[in-house]
Amino acid sequence: MKTDDFDFELDESKIAQNPSLKRDNSKLLVMDKLTGEIKHDRFYNIIDYLNPGDVLVLNDTKVIPARLHGNRPGKDEHIEVLMLERKSDDIWETMVRPGKKMKIGTVVEFGGGQLKAEVKSITEDGLRHIEFKYDGIFEQILDNLGEMPLPPYIKEKPEDKNRYQTVYAREEGSAAAPTAGLHFTKELLEKIENKGVILAYLTLHVGLGTFRPVKVDDVKKHRMHSEYYKISQKTCDIINRARENGNRIIAVGTTSTRTLESAIEGKDKLEEESRYTDIFIYPGYRFKIVDAMITNFHLPKSTLIMLVSAFAGKENVMNAYKIAIADEYRFFSFGDSMLII
Repeated sequence: MKTDDFDFELDESKIAQNPSLKRDNSKLLVMDKLTGEIKHDRFYNIIDYLNPGDVLVLNDTKVIPARLHGNRPGKDEHIEVLMLERKSDDIWETMVRPGKKMKIGTVVEFGGGQLKAEVKSITEDGLRHIEFKYDGIFEQILDNLGEMPLPPYIKEKPEDKNRYQTVYAREEGSAAAPTAGLHFTKELLEKIENKGVILAYLTLHVGLGTFRPVKVDDVKKHRMHSEYYKISQKTCDIINRARENGNRIIAVGTTSTRTLESAIEGKDKLEEESRYTDIFIYPGYRFKIVDAMITNFHLPKSTLIMLVSAFAGKENVMNAYKIAIADEYRFFSFGDSMLII
């Protein structure tokens, strides 16, 4: 299976630079994963496709202002640090630019010295483990100095930085938003619950995998970066009970999907756990727990479009993308949505 099999042409004008004026007003493409049949709707009508007893599984991770701009003391330069994952209290795994200036022992200052960072080690992938040093409360300093790490294809910063957070975000730790959930409003979630649909939450902190392109020709040779997730006993009980009753498990986003499929691996039922996963889902994978999926439109040749193709069939997905492009759907993080049932 070749990476080029998941390529498609997309004009830059189709890449959403800003979120829709109202979260749930985005377009919704609904696709039957067995037949490939497609219909067009609006996201606020997604409730029409949900049934009482269904479980809607949402990733409650919260994006931190993880992009920092600084310089080495006394140097007139620009160094960018993207915080990916906390390894211990003050040590983080990061991506840095330019990397050649960030050798072990290098110190970088941010905000005129309000925050300092020293490179402690370098991984095989070229990532830096850096230790932050500061006076005060780290989260407050980060909130003051850091920026939301918007993807590189978004050239404009949203006026409201909370638009790059889901309305149910609460567990801080992500370097990117679980964007399929950006379409929900609190009011829509309340209506969904009132219909008898059960909401269940888990956490997967989105990390390097979101930023790393597939560079190998053979899909099977791509190596995923591991990401931390946790799933509570409460969520496990909700999902296990629904499965026993024959109700659907509907994952909101590829992150929720990866978490559920990782957590059920080798088991009959979900159990409370917290660990890392590097699961890579591409066509040929057999889904064990997810029955339906809400997702955005993803980048060409990305692991995300491969996951969606595994779920709904590559031919169906590539055809849906072709139709979405022709019908002026907006793509990527701030773009429109797809429901696969």
